[in-house]
Amino acid sequence: MSRRDRGNAAQWRLAYEAARIMAEQGESDFDRARRKAAARTGVLDRRRWPTNEAIHEALLTQRRLFVDDASADDLRRLRRDALAAMHSFRAFGPRLIGPVLHGSGQAEQGVQLCLYAERPEEVVFALMDQHIPWHERERSFRYGDGERRTHPVFRFLAGGTPIELVVLPRHALRHPPLDPLTERPVRGADRAELERLMSQGNDQ
Repeated sequence: MSRRDRGNAAQWRLAYEAARIMAEQGESDFDRARRKAAARTGVLDRRRWPTNEAIHEALLTQRRLFVDDASADDLRRLRRDALAAMHSFRAFGPRLIGPVLHGSGQAEQGVQLCLYAERPEEVVFALMDQHIPWHERERSFRYGDGERRTHPVFRFLAGGTPIELVVLPRHALRHPPLDPLTERPVRGADRAELERLMSQGNDQ
């Protein structure tokens, strides 16, 4: 086997192991999963570490091979819950992002939505108006100009499903942060796009 083939094999093995960690442990951070997988497999040369997209592709492959009816039902339910949350916060132009959109969502990870507002307080008032108890935290995003910016995140439970609302400024619709999976701008899916996705039965 050539050096290149050995490198590709090591990269594939690491991607598969990282995907397994994400599936079994409910891990949502690609870098943490990649580091754990590297420690397990002994692939310490970072040049052989797979990209986020390669890990995600391995995760989808595992889902196709091993998914059961319960997992498929979970993804359908999460997308229905996402649609309901998008309706509740429709004033903020919600867009679905993350694993539920990409088809690798798990119940414990819940739903991630981007909302767009002039001020985060507008979302707080909407939560209060709907009598929704929430927890607030922050999340860092990288942008195309290389800068990292921190945005507020409001998390709550809807019928047992964790919902995360990432509040971005309205101008982020034109200049969104980068998706950690693809390293491309986060566009997400609006309500109409999610409805089309669900109507196509694309839940795996």
